[in-house]
Amino acid sequence: MTIAATPLTVAVRVKPGASRTRVGGRFDGPYGPALVVAVHAPAVDGRATEAVRRALAAALGVRPAAVSLRSGAASRDKLFLVERPADGLPEALRRLRDGSAG
Repeated sequence: MTIAATPLTVAVRVKPGASRTRVGGRFDGPYGPALVVAVHAPAVDGRATEAVRRALAAALGVRPAAVSLRSGAASRDKLFLVERPADGLPEALRRLRDGSAG
């Protein structure tokens, strides 16, 4: 029998309309310390949110289907849920957020 990993909730501060996609940095937002994700996509019709979902998945090394929006669809402050996070994922997230990712 396998035990499913507990989903990981990730607080994100979105910066839409950036010159390039970048995942890293910290923002003290309404959900606590948040990972900053800058994306080129504009904040129109959910395009920035989708770009953030994909960028977050790539940065954390999971499939995009494993990342879903939990709250904040119309806000720059969002909560994403990462299903079946791999071992070490919380530490990788901390390094990205705190700027110590290598």
